[in-house]
Amino acid sequence: MNRLPQKKHYHKEDYWISLSDMMTSLMMLFLLISIIYMIKVQDSVKVPQIYKETTQGLNHALNKEFDKDLNKWGAVIDKDLTVRFQQPDILFATGSSALTPRFKEILDDFFTRYMKIMMSKQFINNIEEIRIEGHTSSMWEGESDKEKAYFKNMSLSQERTRATLEYIMTSQKINLSQNQKKWLMKHFSAIGFSSGHPLNSKGIYKTDAESEDYQLSQRVEFRVRTNIEDKVAKIVDKQ
Repeated sequence: MNRLPQKKHYHKEDYWISLSDMMTSLMMLFLLISIIYMIKVQDSVKVPQIYKETTQGLNHALNKEFDKDLNKWGAVIDKDLTVRFQQPDILFATGSSALTPRFKEILDDFFTRYMKIMMSKQFINNIEEIRIEGHTSSMWEGESDKEKAYFKNMSLSQERTRATLEYIMTSQKINLSQNQKKWLMKHFSAIGFSSGHPLNSKGIYKTDAESEDYQLSQRVEFRVRTNIEDKVAKIVDKQ
């Protein structure tokens, strides 16, 4: 005679074991979510921290170092970290790329201190590029054709930035070390912009409706580009 299948009995302990396993899994899940959230919060905090340490730090260091010299150099420091030498009679003779003795003296005093800031432990890993930019006014004496004046000024601005960089690297008074020259050749560039970025009387980029200040437009700038954007982009991609 076949026996009917017996109903399986479950003990209370079996239910508690299953519930315990489930609670453990949930706790592990919540812990994992918490860790991920903390990482995201920390990465989000890094964005303003990187900006503050690099951009604001450089701005403070440059102004602290050169504040007392800017007026006698005919120079200003913009908020975008650009050091602008904007008195053309101090820089070059009209229509020439030869540095004046006064501009050489300024570079001898300025550049060693500038490199000390840029190559300091605080900033060196955040420097992407430093550009020596040459800018002219839109005028060229005796030339009424604007396009011809533009290209003549292009050649002049490029020659001036090249002459500035060459002087910096060869000046015995600046006396760069081999390590400094190696870093300079990797991070520095000399670019002539002709009259492409004219300034108004306030020393800022002029709009089409404003008049150009021909004196201020003739200038040499040391413009630093940081890698903050790349670092922020990596943090965003990570998130």
